[in-house]
Amino acid sequence: MTDERFFNAEEAYSRSELEALQQERLRATVKHCMNSPFYRERFRSAGLSQDDIRSLDDLHKIPFTTKQDLRDTYPFGIASVPLGDCTRLHSSSGTTGNPTVILHTARDLDQWANAVARCLWMVGCRPDDVFQNTSGYGMFTGGLGFQYGAEKLGMLTVPAAAGNTLRQLKFFKDFRTTVVHAIPSYAARLYEVMCQQGIDPRRDLSLRTLVIGAEPHSEDTRRRIEDMLGVKAYNSFGMSEMMGPGVAFECPGQNGMHIWEDYFIVEIVDPVTLEPVPDGEVGELVLTTINREAMPLLRYRTRDLTRILPGECPCGRVHRRLDRMKGRSDDMIILKGVNIFPIQIEQVLMQFSELATDYLITLQTLDDNDGMTVEVEISEKVLTDDYSALQKLEKEITRCLRDEILITPKVRLVPFGSIPKSEGKAVRVKDLRKQY
Repeated sequence: MTDERFFNAEEAYSRSELEALQQERLRATVKHCMNSPFYRERFRSAGLSQDDIRSLDDLHKIPFTTKQDLRDTYPFGIASVPLGDCTRLHSSSGTTGNPTVILHTARDLDQWANAVARCLWMVGCRPDDVFQNTSGYGMFTGGLGFQYGAEKLGMLTVPAAAGNTLRQLKFFKDFRTTVVHAIPSYAARLYEVMCQQGIDPRRDLSLRTLVIGAEPHSEDTRRRIEDMLGVKAYNSFGMSEMMGPGVAFECPGQNGMHIWEDYFIVEIVDPVTLEPVPDGEVGELVLTTINREAMPLLRYRTRDLTRILPGECPCGRVHRRLDRMKGRSDDMIILKGVNIFPIQIEQVLMQFSELATDYLITLQTLDDNDGMTVEVEISEKVLTDDYSALQKLEKEITRCLRDEILITPKVRLVPFGSIPKSEGKAVRVKDLRKQY
């Protein structure tokens, strides 16, 4: 490759080259999936054979695959290779039943690392950077996924793992870390502790690039984090069922995440009718893997809500762009007959400069009526003893939330740092409603 913008050739493909590659890989993937007892039976039940899938236009003939399918075939029932050919597995926590298990061959792992390296290269990471990963390692894919991708690119890597914020900050200073991977809520926590320790990230640290993902977050939250840490923050999308991080990533334009279409075929469908929706319209993301050996998945319903952004990207890549995730179809709050997504509440809260980034939505039943309380931290720069000003602010936030979500929540302003923090994804919703 002579163009320094691109990490490898497929990244720079034209639209026609990409679609030709997708068609070739789709046919090969379907053929390979016939090694899986699950997909052999799924095709037989649908009256399909592998020869029925000849082009991208035939994709819709294939039945959807769901997370429940992975649980029902636990642990290895969807595998398309013998277990002896696999090198690693990752799985979900399985707190509500069988976990979802994803197998990888050595080639799968190499291709995964290549995809993550491509993402990092796209936003300016180079071998002379120092990459610090604050993500959990182990079964969670964010740790090893970014670790191997950063190594593939050639950066010095700091596998700091999750938590121990004072140690993270020491590593930032001592190792002159330039690139960090952190979930949005933990990035805000890092800044909170920096302030407590008298650390000015612009003056005292070498941070330049932040990779964020795993939690739905608003554009205002991203911009706040950039302003706090003095970095450019790039959105990342991944999921363990696809491979982990590296599925889609923002380019320097920060206007949508390029999904690597030499790895995936992307569809956006109505989550109720399951019919395709046009570009620009929000629906459920459905992905088909076309570059996997151990456990390729056909038309996998991710439950993530997003849209394809129309138009070309100025960066020169024609891999289509996904908008930031709006939430999940299975995370929707239904309160008094109204459908609400937590991200809608965050978008309102982050418009107020008097507020910090942490909040908690609690749903509970009082006197047989379901209600919502939104607790949100006040910025440490705001005086907390001006009761009348805080009352006025609560009323204004309540009004704005009512206009957005069509119900009136109770808003409580709480001191900075008082909402409990977790090392993993932030807990944004607590549903304490009575179940009748």
